[in-house]
Amino acid sequence: MSNILIIKHGSLGDISQISGALRDIKETYKDNKIFILTTLPYVELLSKCPYLDGVLIDKRLPRWNILYLLKLKKLLDKFKFSHVYDLQNSSRTSFYRKFLLNYPVWSSTNTVLKNGKKKKDFNEESVLERFKIQLDTSNIITSYTLKPDFSWAAVNVDKIVNKYFGKNFILLFPFCSPKLSHKKWPYYNNLIKIIKSKHPKIEIAVAPGPNEIDEAKQIEAISITNNEEPLTIMELAGLIKKSSYVIANDTGPAHMAAHLNKEGIVLFGYHTTPKKVSIETDKFKAISSKNLNDITAENVYSTIKNKLDLIN
Repeated sequence: MSNILIIKHGSLGDISQISGALRDIKETYKDNKIFILTTLPYVELLSKCPYLDGVLIDKRLPRWNILYLLKLKKLLDKFKFSHVYDLQNSSRTSFYRKFLLNYPVWSSTNTVLKNGKKKKDFNEESVLERFKIQLDTSNIITSYTLKPDFSWAAVNVDKIVNKYFGKNFILLFPFCSPKLSHKKWPYYNNLIKIIKSKHPKIEIAVAPGPNEIDEAKQIEAISITNNEEPLTIMELAGLIKKSSYVIANDTGPAHMAAHLNKEGIVLFGYHTTPKKVSIETDKFKAISSKNLNDITAENVYSTIKNKLDLIN
């Protein structure tokens, strides 16, 4: 029996996207122990993942912190990993490979590039296609990589739902990181007014994160918390599964919804494309514009009207 290491530091959307890759690696190494090196916000979540046998924490302290790097190396060396699958593919993990973790088999974007192909060209592929190419080249049978299933992350939230709702509800994610304000669609309240006037039987809710509680008060929708605290990632996954429809900016919860097989729509501006980030599914679609301000509430409603009609 060997120990296998996967590296994935985050973010939330990225963690949901690797569900298929994690399953493929586990299926390939059924008789081995699979560990993941991640950051503190995802330890509890990934400890629940059925495709992992252990979770190791990387504090990602500055690279000049030699004492920390030596401590991390000492920790990882204890497991005598036979294979490393770098699904983060960052400058930090490239540094780890070169200076810290000299393991015999290391799979990353750089190690699987074919002769004559540059990393910048490889990066033009969609996220999930890149994972598939990486794992295919590393002799992993990729049955699930292109179709991540994040349902393992969801916990039962009936108690929370029953507290707030007596009927069907749709879930909005109008928030985003302050550093990524260009991803924020500005017309959620306009859309809410239209939906409430056309579909009075549908409840509308938001689920704010730790730094979004005050902002949620500006949205004319029910704000879901658990005992006045933001939902955990697992509770959020459960809430998404319970919802009838999801409308979101291009953020982590949108990727969660897509890979929880929910019906919904995500709004994209100039920052990237839905194809590049592998967010669209049979049920979860995107509306794109170079300028998010050009996507009106009426545009969005006309696109989702038929879906909302089925909820009533």
